[in-house]
Amino acid sequence: MLLAISTAVPAGAEEDGERLFAPCRACHSLDPAERGLPGPNLAGVIGRSIGGDTAFDYSPVLRKARDDGLRWEAKRLNTFLADPAEMFPGLWMSMRGIGDASERQALVRFLAGPVSR
Repeated sequence: MLLAISTAVPAGAEEDGERLFAPCRACHSLDPAERGLPGPNLAGVIGRSIGGDTAFDYSPVLRKARDDGLRWEAKRLNTFLADPAEMFPGLWMSMRGIGDASERQALVRFLAGPVSR
């Protein structure tokens, strides 16, 4: 007999992720068609190459990560959101990071969710 392991997202987690993404909307969009913002488009970011939005001019440290073949996976994005400048010294993005692990996880789940928001 196989035991089913629940991977259900807690009630309210979607709303938490959306709330946590609100300040990010000043520079980033989740609408694949929206371009021209100060930051790269984040539609489909999980699984994408770091520095992989061809319509965006990334900082040299992110271009190097792309050239090294690094991809945005949930774990890597969680680490990045904790302290972006520590992970990528010289990053042009000015964000101090999200200290609360549960908030970071909610934001990562939100970014991994459906593209149509």
